[in-house]
Amino acid sequence: MIVGSGFIGRAWAISFARAGHDVRMWDQSPAATGGARDYIEGVLGDLSSNDLLRGQSVDTVLGRIAIAVELEEALAGAIHVQENTPENLDVKREVFSLIDSLAGPQTVIASSTSALLPSKFTDHLQGRHRCLVVHPINPPYLIPAAEVVPAPWTSAETLERTRAFLIDAGHAPLVMKRELDGFIMNRLQGALLEEAFRLVDGYASVEDVDIGIRDGLALRWSFMGPFETIDLNAPGGVRDYVDRYQGIYSNIFPQMLRRVDWAGEVMATVEAERSKRLPRKKLGDRQVWRDRRLMALAAHKKKSDQEFGQ
Repeated sequence: MIVGSGFIGRAWAISFARAGHDVRMWDQSPAATGGARDYIEGVLGDLSSNDLLRGQSVDTVLGRIAIAVELEEALAGAIHVQENTPENLDVKREVFSLIDSLAGPQTVIASSTSALLPSKFTDHLQGRHRCLVVHPINPPYLIPAAEVVPAPWTSAETLERTRAFLIDAGHAPLVMKRELDGFIMNRLQGALLEEAFRLVDGYASVEDVDIGIRDGLALRWSFMGPFETIDLNAPGGVRDYVDRYQGIYSNIFPQMLRRVDWAGEVMATVEAERSKRLPRKKLGDRQVWRDRRLMALAAHKKKSDQEFGQ
């Protein structure tokens, strides 16, 4: 069951319906749900053309998605609730209170929040043991990784049920041992962005930094993570890599303690260089291009996994 039918809520609906689940969507704004099915139908067409609907037709997947008028109706019999309201603590607390009071005792209640710790908006709930964060990389129907973040009181059963549910839906869950600001992916992304802004502040162009990732590190990272990367980058594996190269990074580290204000003077450079390469009026077109490239990549990875028995 989906609470909030903006871009993230719609994306989750596609992912869950494609996996064979009946999905009910609810939003306090009828206008939001009104356009959701049309949007979803368009995306399903693109997914179908890339063979990313598990062999199902657009009509079959779309037929599993229904719009609910009342929240209580939407929650009836739900095994999993995915909440997608704005990143506002007071809103989250209110919405989770309402869901907890209406949902059945076995329903898992998950939030898509990218920044708020689950302990901050579930501490007051009677059913807080079945609440947690499931944070996607958008759009989740193309990017399988999803962070599973427990509050201190989230039960082990809830974590395991959520992990299994996500795997069944084609996701790759990152199950954290405990909550932490930024979770996993935003901390990793944040570290990379911090260094990118430092480099642009007098050492490299915006495009040079993008080339370093796009045509360099990301080619490996698209099918392996940093630990596997270093495990394969030294004859003796990960320990051999550390013995050989840790000194390079320990020498660099003191320079990494200087923080550049992203919104400060460097932003004029970043914005000017990006605008030159991509006029602001073409951002929407480029976003569509990005999603279609992601679809092509997902289709390629699916085919490769099938060929090699992954």
